[in-house]
Amino acid sequence: MLFSAIVSLTMLGAILGLLLGVAARYLKVEGNPLVAEIEQLLPGSQCGQCGFAGCTGAAQALADGTAPAGLCPPGGRAVMQALAAKLGIEADLSGVEDNVPMMAEIKEEICIGCTRCFKVCPTDAIMGAAQQIHVVFREACTACGKCEEVCPTESVKLQPIPATLQSWHWPKPQQVAEGAAA
Repeated sequence: MLFSAIVSLTMLGAILGLLLGVAARYLKVEGNPLVAEIEQLLPGSQCGQCGFAGCTGAAQALADGTAPAGLCPPGGRAVMQALAAKLGIEADLSGVEDNVPMMAEIKEEICIGCTRCFKVCPTDAIMGAAQQIHVVFREACTACGKCEEVCPTESVKLQPIPATLQSWHWPKPQQVAEGAAA
């Protein structure tokens, strides 16, 4: 009796799995390949600074033409230029500045533990509890600035990441104008 139940459930699982595999193959919905390419150009931090819930929504808006090429503040000039080239549009780089890598830092001596900062953090980079000191995890912080905006005591500030052996990176080479190279 137990053996027949095991065999019947195994066969049922195999048949349903096979049907799901066939259905996934024939009922597959193709997405816009341009959206996937644009999403690869974006930083992927899902910070929401562009006004969209994540990089996928921003890529969809860019592909639809409803968002400007300069919508990604963390990406800076490089991402804006790459997006403009991919979309074949002209990008105004005059107002775009490349910022150094930043992260939120909490001044413990003035933090009151109100928990507003970690409630708005999109990447859960801030850890703490009510009426206790909070801490920022460097690896998770995208420097979106949302925590800095809601802090009532101004104990959260965005600070440049100090160059250490773990955080230093080789700077990108500067692009040389075609007429200047000789």
